[in-house]
Amino acid sequence: MSVSVLTSQTEHCIDSKMAQARLACLLTLLSTHCYFSVLSVVLKTNNISPWTDEFDKIELSCLIESISTSNPRIEWKKITDGGPSYVYFDKKISGDLENRAVIREPATLVITNATRSDTAKYRCEVTAADDQKSFDEIVIDLVVRVKPVVPKCSVPKSVPFGKPAELSCLEEEGFPKSQYQWFKNREEIPDDPKTSLKFFNSSYVLNAETGTMKFLAVRKEDAGEYFCRAKNDAGYSECLPQMMEVYDVDLLGILLGVMVVVIVLLCITVGICCAYKRGYFSSPKQAGNNYKVPAKGDGVDYVRTEDEGDFRHKSSFVI
Repeated sequence: MSVSVLTSQTEHCIDSKMAQARLACLLTLLSTHCYFSVLSVVLKTNNISPWTDEFDKIELSCLIESISTSNPRIEWKKITDGGPSYVYFDKKISGDLENRAVIREPATLVITNATRSDTAKYRCEVTAADDQKSFDEIVIDLVVRVKPVVPKCSVPKSVPFGKPAELSCLEEEGFPKSQYQWFKNREEIPDDPKTSLKFFNSSYVLNAETGTMKFLAVRKEDAGEYFCRAKNDAGYSECLPQMMEVYDVDLLGILLGVMVVVIVLLCITVGICCAYKRGYFSSPKQAGNNYKVPAKGDGVDYVRTEDEGDFRHKSSFVI
């Protein structure tokens, strides 16, 4: 047998032993992984950030991917700024979700009638006493969208030509927070007036966050019916249209009116002064106090009796 043949057989034998060793190692790793997987509780969810509209149904999925314990302990907690609170404990729905939620096996929480107060983080916790890794949890962030209510709109009824004006729109029930749109004569007003031929000459500033519309100087073309729409992902609501008029300022009329008022006030003042001078405002004196005692003559005394105005001689004349 040649040396080359012996060398080839030796290499083949070595390669076979190495392949067997690799296979054995791979089988060992797989068995170890499977062993620890079977002895570990592992959770997953189909949606970590679900959302729903108010009064609709929503599922917070909590799926047990692997577990060995036959009867694990399952708990759900609602996490708010005030801290966590139980919504499912000891196989009972409690707290905010009582009578509004159920558990669908094995651990999914189903809210049958979601309200705006349900917007929060929820934590699913599973404890498996017989598993190597006996505890796992998953946090789900729920958002309940709320349709806006009819906004409160304020539109000035009349504005002088060339003067500033402000329109306001506000509602505070919608979630997420509402965005605002303004309409004139049923047509949406663009954010930038220069992008529309109908509003090109207008000078205003729109704020979709606060709902205000401010005219820097109103023009005749700005007169019309205005209404506002509050909207978010859950829907929208509108206020009733309100009319805004633009009028010219009559400077001549204002000047004449001021002059008339000044003349009237002047006449009243002069009349009062004349009345004072003529004594129309002096109080009358009582008649009994108007008598004057006559000057005494030589040798004559006058005495006043109880009867007002009756005088008699006290002594006779002296000759």
